[in-house]
Amino acid sequence: MSNRSIIIMVLVLVGATAYLLLKGDGDIDMGGEKHGAEAAHMEEAKKDAPAAPVAPAATPAADAKK
Repeated sequence: MSNRSIIIMVLVLVGATAYLLLKGDGDIDMGGEKHGAEAAHMEEAKKDAPAAPVAPAATPAADAKK
C-alpha cells in the first residue's frame, strides 16, 4: 500500500469515528477521574453493592506482651 492510501484510510476512519461519537448520543466524558458532586453516580453504585465482610479486631499490643 502506498503512503497516500494509508493517509486516506486513516482520515476515513477518523471521520467515521467522530461521526459515530457525535451521532451516538452517548454521554462520553474524557475528563478523567471525577471528585465531589460530579461523582454522585458512584455513591449509588456503592449502595447497591454488597457490604464487604468485617475483619475481627486485633488484640492490643499490651495484652500480647503478657
